[in-house]
Amino acid sequence: MSRKGLPEGAYGLKEGQKYVPYIPSEKVMPEFTALSIVVGILLSIIFGAANAYLGLKVGMTISASIPAAVISMAIVRVVLRRKSILENNMVQTIASAGESLAAGAIFTLPALFLWGESPDALTMGIITFVGGTLGVLFMIPIRRYLIVQEHGKLPYPEGVACAEVLVAGEEGGTGAKYIFMGGLVGLVYKFLGDGLKLFPTEIEWEIKGYEGAAIGADVYPALLGVGFIVGPRISAYMLGGAILAWLAFIPMITFFGHYIAEPIFPAAAPIKELGYWGIWSRYIRYIGAGAVATGGIISLIKALPTIINSFKDAMKGFGAKAAGKIERIDSDMDAKWIIGGVLILVVLMAVLPQIPVGVLGAILIAIFGFFFVTVSSRIVGLVGSSSNPVSGMTIATLLITTVILKAAGYSGQKGMIAALVIGAVICTAAAIAGDISQDLKTGYLVGATPWKQQVGEIIGVLASAVVIGFILIMLNKAYTFGSKELGAPQATLMKLVIEGIMNGNLPWNLVFMGVATSLMLELFGIPALPVAIGLYLPIHLSTPIMVGGIIRGIVDKMEKREDVLKEKVEVGVLYSSGLIAGEGLMGVILAAFAYANVDLALKSMPLGQWGALILFLIVAWTLWMYVDKVGKTNLPKDKTISK
Repeated sequence: MSRKGLPEGAYGLKEGQKYVPYIPSEKVMPEFTALSIVVGILLSIIFGAANAYLGLKVGMTISASIPAAVISMAIVRVVLRRKSILENNMVQTIASAGESLAAGAIFTLPALFLWGESPDALTMGIITFVGGTLGVLFMIPIRRYLIVQEHGKLPYPEGVACAEVLVAGEEGGTGAKYIFMGGLVGLVYKFLGDGLKLFPTEIEWEIKGYEGAAIGADVYPALLGVGFIVGPRISAYMLGGAILAWLAFIPMITFFGHYIAEPIFPAAAPIKELGYWGIWSRYIRYIGAGAVATGGIISLIKALPTIINSFKDAMKGFGAKAAGKIERIDSDMDAKWIIGGVLILVVLMAVLPQIPVGVLGAILIAIFGFFFVTVSSRIVGLVGSSSNPVSGMTIATLLITTVILKAAGYSGQKGMIAALVIGAVICTAAAIAGDISQDLKTGYLVGATPWKQQVGEIIGVLASAVVIGFILIMLNKAYTFGSKELGAPQATLMKLVIEGIMNGNLPWNLVFMGVATSLMLELFGIPALPVAIGLYLPIHLSTPIMVGGIIRGIVDKMEKREDVLKEKVEVGVLYSSGLIAGEGLMGVILAAFAYANVDLALKSMPLGQWGALILFLIVAWTLWMYVDKVGKTNLPKDKTISK
């Protein structure tokens, strides 16, 4: 490939190698500029609004980092003719905060409306701003551990993809071609599938003779791209968790459900009437939440010594920064701002009427907030922001904090609101922590200044928090939360969990099944967290990711020449990044059409499930085609990978 691309070591370092980013530490260029702040804020608000509607409707949001980077390049480079990769990176850092803050808000706060409350925009803005800022501040001290020390071990798929997009846009040439081709495929595919409804983008089949079992896939190019970037190992762990849920737990519950005529809480209907989706929604998600929480705790315990050392290094780094001895690319926000900011936020949570949690609630938020910020930052390193089970972590938070609040005397509507607000703050913190982790990974690869990115993320959080309350109020007035138009699935689940604990009828057995599952996996030497994520999420997400992982695995296994393998992986990551970027851009466009009540769908779907599968496999074939043709002409055959 005739391009410079990301430097050597971008996907992992050799023994004793130090990574030198695309823009070296000694080089200074425009980064934290008025233009990047203004464009970033505008995109943050747009992405936040689009994702708020999308998440309330379908229960998931789209990652905004790569679409924001692409739009930023279009504005900054093409229209304004400014050339600074770090300026573009700052735009996407600020902009992506809008999507993550929206996720924290829509997964929790609509429950207040469902309880008949009428929260104002100021209240919702303060809750999400406090949560988002905590997410940034708690993540900073563990940046060196997760982003630098774990480089090559945690792939951070969207962070790497975003870096590839930025570098390709900076250089043009061959690298940009792969990004563009992947982006075009992802964009057109998304428009045909979710815009025109030419074919279903979610396909599934019941397994005949095995009642309750089903296999399915969300046939999206972005998930294929994520699978290639994270590789076969993590993809297989996720699929393993999904198989456990959809081919073991759900059929088992179905089998026994035939002999039980009465509904079993939390379902309101008998098991034999639920179907596999009903069983997944009413039972498996509780098991998955317990597994994710336990996997997160185990992961944190394992990493605790390294995290402690990372904190020590961070404190040394802060001192070195004050003495002017630290490199630009390793310079975090000053320690006094981090510690002071956390203390101020904890005090505000204890006294502000908009956050009615009291001193106990503020302490619980600080403890669980740090824990789940660490877990979230690590999870997105494994599977990306789009597959980050933030709602699962929030459920785990509610399971514990609501019990504590109830024991402390909180009850009734007041107690439930306090529990939900704690969940909302932590949910927003975890979502923002995942986002800033991906952004800092992008910054690490391209050579951004960490403290400037951290300040930029807080600016994006503030901008989004100012408007998110108005957006939620407007959407509730237009459609009503809990209706067919805006079901608010996560918020409804949070409501059920809190009510279940306060009323003493939460299905703890299901949660403990998830706990036991994660413990069993660890005893077998299998990392529980990625498997737990697959258990919690529908199998439809894990299967397309596995397809991408298989393609990456075949490439890694078949190619023996080290230099060619590196080039193949780079091409695959570039094309995969384009798939993610194109689909993400079209997702935002379609969300805007949906918000404006513009229906683009055809009257009938010409292509059925098999047609959708064939189209997806064609996209997978294009990924393989681009990767496979690398190194097929005039390359030496003696550079083999050392075993």
